[in-house]
Amino acid sequence: MNTRLTRNLSAVAQALSVVFGLAFLGKAGVRLSDDGAICVETGFWANARLADPLSVAPGVEASSSAARLCQESPSVAQRLADLGSELPWLLFGALALVLFARMLKAVVEQGPFTGMVARRLTVLGWFVAVGTPVTGLVAGWSQGWLVASMAPMVGVEQVVSGPTALTLAGLAAVVMGKIMREGVRMREDLEGTI
Repeated sequence: MNTRLTRNLSAVAQALSVVFGLAFLGKAGVRLSDDGAICVETGFWANARLADPLSVAPGVEASSSAARLCQESPSVAQRLADLGSELPWLLFGALALVLFARMLKAVVEQGPFTGMVARRLTVLGWFVAVGTPVTGLVAGWSQGWLVASMAPMVGVEQVVSGPTALTLAGLAAVVMGKIMREGVRMREDLEGTI
């Protein structure tokens, strides 16, 4: 086991989690303090020709060629919904990297096949497996609500966004954590009999 490589990987994961966290805080601060227009893209009428103008809320510009809606003076709720379409993924990434760095720290301190590493791998796996669809739901719901607030006739067209492969990777990590935990238990039983 190359502990130097694992230490370096843990340090990179910790640094990236700090970067993601700072990006989360910075983007939230900039977006909340910005008093300009907010825009959202929707695929509802991207390929359609509109005979009648689209029914949009006051102060909203709609472009059918770009499937884009822009609100000139958005409400606080619209600003929060705009944040909700991007910020959950930054927070999810920062927290996943923190859990990954903690797991690598346990590998360096105790070795790769220990109960602590198996538990931390399982926690990371459950976080990724459950957090991916939850984060996608929050981001998709926020974008859908924002679209519906600008063009009430369009409605919510996006419920879940994000990479579903992460859910499978998280479940694989849960399974590997369970296998490692069983291997640790078997090793401890074997050491107890010898």
